[in-house]
Amino acid sequence: MLDQFAALVRRPLTGWDVADILIVSVLIYEALKLIRGTRAMQMAIGSVLVLFLFYTSRLFPLQTVNWLIRNVLSYGVFAAIVLFQSDIRRALSHLGRAPFFRYFARSEQAAETIEEILTATSLLAKDHVGAIIVIEREIGLRNYVESGIRIDALVSYDLLTTVFRPNTPLHDGAVILQEDRVAAAACFLPLSVNPKLDRDLGTRHRAAIGLTEECDAVAVIVSEERGEVSLSTRGRLERRLSADELRSRLQTLILHRTGAGASDAVVETEA
Repeated sequence: MLDQFAALVRRPLTGWDVADILIVSVLIYEALKLIRGTRAMQMAIGSVLVLFLFYTSRLFPLQTVNWLIRNVLSYGVFAAIVLFQSDIRRALSHLGRAPFFRYFARSEQAAETIEEILTATSLLAKDHVGAIIVIEREIGLRNYVESGIRIDALVSYDLLTTVFRPNTPLHDGAVILQEDRVAAAACFLPLSVNPKLDRDLGTRHRAAIGLTEECDAVAVIVSEERGEVSLSTRGRLERRLSADELRSRLQTLILHRTGAGASDAVVETEA
């Protein structure tokens, strides 16, 4: 293996080699994005360790280790297909929607999603119906999606308002949006334990703050008691937002992600 590596290094670099490296890099990057924040990440780390032991056993006289890993790997492929069949289907679907082509439609879809959220929150706030709408950004929320009921539907204000109506099976919990689709409803979120939060904040606000303390998601909250709309990001809360203010904030946080680091630095409004 070392001889093959040395021969590869001595060979002159061509344009095809650069293309080959770029394609492999993109595939690895997309695969890591797909499993980030999920249990599959633990399995990936374990697989890398097994491969490291396999090549180490070939370099050094570790015959037993080499024999054991070779026999395990022969069945490992079939085991991985069975265990991760849903993830594999999602990965193939994800690759079919190449980022290069999806980029052009992303802004338009995100803008439509924002308008649907604005309409839904306005209707819910008018009727004093509590709600939490979480929008996934760079960090995956699959673990929280798995805690709820999967929906996988297009975002619409009709769907959002129906989900949060009282006395319905899905109204208690959060709705999570992934890639401009409603991924799941009735999802459980971690409550914030920040002692500096206002005492009048209810469970919904604390759950939204607790989630955004752990990741870069954006959470829109409708207060059942006060009928006001709030937004939480990076563990901070902006309260009593008008429709125009909420639209501006969502456009900044979702459409203009290049400035997310600066735009997330908002100050919590007082109660």
